[in-house]
Amino acid sequence: MEKAPSSTQLADVKTWVIDTGPLVAFLDAADPGHGRVAACLEDFSGQLATTSAVITEAMYFVSAGEDGPRLLAEFVTLSRTEVYDLCRPPELLEAALLMQKYADTPMDFADATLMLLAEALDVRDILTLDRRGFSTYRTRRRRGLRLVLDTVTDRKK
Repeated sequence: MEKAPSSTQLADVKTWVIDTGPLVAFLDAADPGHGRVAACLEDFSGQLATTSAVITEAMYFVSAGEDGPRLLAEFVTLSRTEVYDLCRPPELLEAALLMQKYADTPMDFADATLMLLAEALDVRDILTLDRRGFSTYRTRRRRGLRLVLDTVTDRKK
């Protein structure tokens, strides 16, 4: 029988928050971001985390393809992506306040939930194609997120 990982080992697992764009790009080889996202995910062995708002948004975008929704569901399942539902009234209010704060960027509901999730999980890394938004957004503790695709691109140059 395999030994369960210790709490220290679990703490060492790298977690990335994943946005809608990379989910859609990964599943669509014709998407301009597909190659970068696929290479990035291929090298990643940690935990992916996202929100139900992101899944809803991604399902909408991939539904144009006949197999899109099934492929998204399979990716989330096979990658063991953790999906968090941040739709309770206090979270809705926090998300709305963030959206109001960043209205000029702009920030949509899915982006707001990702910022709340990153703060709740104490995660600093996000896999996103939205450089403008996520290089601007800050958590309540005024921490920015590290854009994973920027670091991967920098390493491979």
